[in-house]
Order: sequence, then structure tokens, then C-alpha cells
Amino acid sequence: MTDPAGAVGRQASSGAWPDLVDVDTDEVSIARVYDYCLDGKDNFAVDRAAAQAMIEVVPETPLLAKANRCFLRAAVRHLVGEAGIRQILDIGSGLPTAGNVHEIAQEAASDVRVVYVDNDPIVLAHGRALLATDTRTAVIQGDLREADAVFDHPETRQLIDTTEPFAVLLGGILMHLEDEEDPEGVAAGIRDRLPAGGYLLVSNTCDTGEPRARELAKAFAENGMGNRCFRTWEEQIRYFDGLELVEPGLVPNNRWRPGPDVPDPDNPAHALHIGGLGRKP
Repeated sequence: MTDPAGAVGRQASSGAWPDLVDVDTDEVSIARVYDYCLDGKDNFAVDRAAAQAMIEVVPETPLLAKANRCFLRAAVRHLVGEAGIRQILDIGSGLPTAGNVHEIAQEAASDVRVVYVDNDPIVLAHGRALLATDTRTAVIQGDLREADAVFDHPETRQLIDTTEPFAVLLGGILMHLEDEEDPEGVAAGIRDRLPAGGYLLVSNTCDTGEPRARELAKAFAENGMGNRCFRTWEEQIRYFDGLELVEPGLVPNNRWRPGPDVPDPDNPAHALHIGGLGRKP
């Protein structure tokens, strides 16, 4: 369909841009800004403008997004290959991209079940088109702040047995919650749902105390991405209260069991985005 905001739309697996989705092309979407930083095409002019504002103050912003995907893939390989996890709930999953969670997981073990959750209708449309014939993977529309609705969703209940170990991925999503939305409480609510042997993944931008972190945080806020996207390491380690951190702990994404796919691995900008994985004893 024609994009009134001037976006270039990637063709969905069905051969056309998903039709009849309710999309506000005047409001920034976190998923679509992230898509732009990953060199995707499922974004609108408003999203590209927000991303460019961030890139102007920290040119390595796309590098951070790509390194976050590398961390996510490395963690999923650990979860499936070493920890034996066969159920994954990816909340705030974003738009489909190269090396999706279900692809990485099912490459390691074909019986892994994955539920993607996002509140962007384009994510829902693209995901359902991509996964139309995959009975082990689902995409649902949901909100991190409404965990009951996510866990009680029929497709979640069908694919995720919460009495058995499962992993919840919160990749780059808690950072967009304001203080009054209680990100620590949201993380605690997720942790409480994990059975023994379950895992929680968290990654976010990090307030390193450096001027560039503050400049990028300001760009996030001015472009509708959240006023508290940059919290300190000390604030973020609390998301893992009661969990056993998997080595190497909560670290910059390029240092979490890096593989050869990590872009520009020695760039100091990596310190601006951290991630970790915790296991419930």
C-alpha cells in the first residue's frame, strides 16, 4: 500500500505489505526505530527522523542495536544448547529481522516453542505472515506492563507450560518504561512467574556517566522514546534480584560470549548498551 509518510515498506513473506493494520504514521514506534537501525525497511518517516536524531549525537547508535541482536542470539544459543530450555517468551520482540529468536532456537533444537509479544500492529501483521505455517511459534499483541494478559493469552497458554522451565526475553524494552511505571516492579512480576530453572534476559541502554550517554538519553526523550532510557548499571542489576547471573554477568553486549558476528567489537560505544541473563534457582 502507499505510505503517506514516505516510508519504504519491505515486502512481507506473503508477497505484500500487511494490509488493514491500524498504524499511526505520525507517532514514533520503538519497534520501527529499532528496525531502521538494523537496516530494515519496515519504518516510517517519523521513525527514521527519531533514529537520525540519535545518530547525530552518537553515530554508533546502529552499532548498539546490532550488537544487542548479537547478544540476544548468543543468549538464545546458550538457553537452548547449554541450559536445555525449550520454551521462550520474547516480550517486546520488535519486527522480524535476520536471525530471529525462533530461527536461532529451532536451529539448535527443533522442538523449541517461541511466543513473540509486541504492541505494534505492524509487528503482529508481519510476524503472523512470516509464521503462518509454524505451529511451534506464535506472535501475539501485548504489553509488558500487562503481564497477566500476556501470560493468560490463549496462544501463550498453548505453547508455554509455565510449570516447566522457560525463558523470558526483555531485550531493550524495560528502558522505555518511565520511573512511575516501575520497571523494577515489572521485572519482579516476570521473575515471580518463572519456575525453578527458568531464565530472565534483560538488555538496555546504560548511563555510564559519560556526556555522550546523557546526549543520547536526551535524544531518546525528545523523540518520544522515553525519558529514562539510560539507567545506571546499579539500577539495572536489580532486575535480576534473586536470580543467578550467567557468566559473564551484566556487561556490555559485545562482551557477553561474543561471536564473530559482533560488529566493531572494540568500539568503546558498546559500553552504552548492556545485557545479562539470570537463572532462577
